Amino acid sequence: MKNLLVQFLVVFISSVNLLQARTIPVCSTCEIKTIKEAILQASDLDTLLIKKGIYREFNIHINKPLTILGEEYPVIDGEDKGEIITITADNVTLDGLRVMNVGTSYTTDYAAIRLIKCRDFVIRNTILEKLFFGIYLEKASHGKILNNRIKGDAVDEFGSGNGIHLWYAKNIEIRSNDIQHVRDGIYFEFADNCIIKDNYSHNNIRYGLHFMFSNHDVYEGNTFEKNGAGVAVMFSKFINMYSNTFKNNWGTASYGLLLKEINDAEIIGNIFEENTIGINIEGTNRIVYSDNNFIGNGWALKVRGAVYTNSFVNNNFLYNSFDLSYNSNLNDNIFDKNYWSGYTGYDLDKDGIGDVPYRPVRLFSYIVNRTPETIILLRSLFMDIIDFSEKVSPVFTPDNLLDANPVMKKINTETRI
Repeated sequence: MKNLLVQFLVVFISSVNLLQARTIPVCSTCEIKTIKEAILQASDLDTLLIKKGIYREFNIHINKPLTILGEEYPVIDGEDKGEIITITADNVTLDGLRVMNVGTSYTTDYAAIRLIKCRDFVIRNTILEKLFFGIYLEKASHGKILNNRIKGDAVDEFGSGNGIHLWYAKNIEIRSNDIQHVRDGIYFEFADNCIIKDNYSHNNIRYGLHFMFSNHDVYEGNTFEKNGAGVAVMFSKFINMYSNTFKNNWGTASYGLLLKEINDAEIIGNIFEENTIGINIEGTNRIVYSDNNFIGNGWALKVRGAVYTNSFVNNNFLYNSFDLSYNSNLNDNIFDKNYWSGYTGYDLDKDGIGDVPYRPVRLFSYIVNRTPETIILLRSLFMDIIDFSEKVSPVFTPDNLLDANPVMKKINTETRI
């Protein structure tokens, strides 16, 4: 009974505060002309309505629960002087602002919007341009970053920051953002229980997504395209990646997805198309790869070592130069019921499963790994002959590294997710 009374009082007080909340207009002809002044004048839960115009302000500190709403995308111009907006209060919403000209520093990570030790925030419908860091979360939790457009002007890794940066954050939803021309599109470090969905991270200097030491996160429906090195996932566990697209991440040190020291994850229903390497795998255990499409990559999968008890089932391997590179004489990973465009076997009993196992590792891929210059012989008849000899009598690859049940027709992965 006592707990019910306390809850009633909390709800009642909150309702009274909402009824008393004001909307404070800000513009050049209004009573209040600057955002900083409006924050000073505002009470908890007020709304600041920022009218269309240009506000040349930086070091704006939001230290109370407020909604800051832009009308026709007012411009907050930091004039390259430093950080623009810093939030240290809970229950803050920013909506419909255009923030630009963040200061650049090699000792301080200036951001367009920084959130420090706060929770229950919403950052949505903002346009961030000419920035160092975009949205920077520092020990923040239970927030949403929705439908923002982040565009930097990065030309190298050292003089640029990240689009959305999380450090010691948890329970964050990052959805429907467009991020480009920064160092890393999305960066996670010690960020747990987050949802990253329907974002477009492209044309970034280094990674479209880069995260380390972050567990129990879900990445779904994102597109990572034309980034310097693709997506890097390192030193994490219980990561689920569903229905993402990794495309056109091309270069001598590039890949669609790098997995390093990852355990107990699911990679299901993704598209890896036209990357130097579809997935570069090292030190991963108990990963399920299912219903993925590997299309036109240099290498679909490059397995470098310490990769155990993973399963590759019901995937399509379509027209890759090499389906699999494998750097070990031992194999306890499962390859089963995949479709391989390079499979030339037959199906006499018409059950849809090839009667002859498929060996996805070509001897030539083994040679190229050790002598990259030999790639110029990729289409030569000599290479076809030695590849055939390795299939008949495996010497350089584990004898059990094969798909015993290759399917004869391309798998419709969309109906299986």
